[in-house]
Amino acid sequence: MTAVLDHTILPVNNQDESVEFYTKVLGFHYDGRGGMNDVFAVIRLNDSFTLDLRHSDDVTSNHYAFALDRAQFDQSFQAIKAIGIPYGDDPRDTSNMKGPGISTGAKGETLSVYLNDPNGHLLEIITYD
Repeated sequence: MTAVLDHTILPVNNQDESVEFYTKVLGFHYDGRGGMNDVFAVIRLNDSFTLDLRHSDDVTSNHYAFALDRAQFDQSFQAIKAIGIPYGDDPRDTSNMKGPGISTGAKGETLSVYLNDPNGHLLEIITYD
């Protein structure tokens, strides 16, 4: 039996700002409100995985790595640079404005760019292409 991650709840300070970031910068799709009492802003990454953004006054930074095809990686990286979001080639220095760097993901060597989302989560966009 194969297991896959179906969705995860991502705590955010501001749902609207986070929806804008994940859709305009990373190119993901906003699916609207969901969950009990519509507490989640649902961001669809693909046909089998969503980020369920839930407002929280206490957001602890976590690391999330998103594997993108090369075209989406290039488009997202260009958006990051155009908007002026600090980024880096190393998870310990997300504002050195260098990159992409080389890293290792679940399927091997990647090109990687590190940045923080508006909530302080450490994001890594990667491509294997």
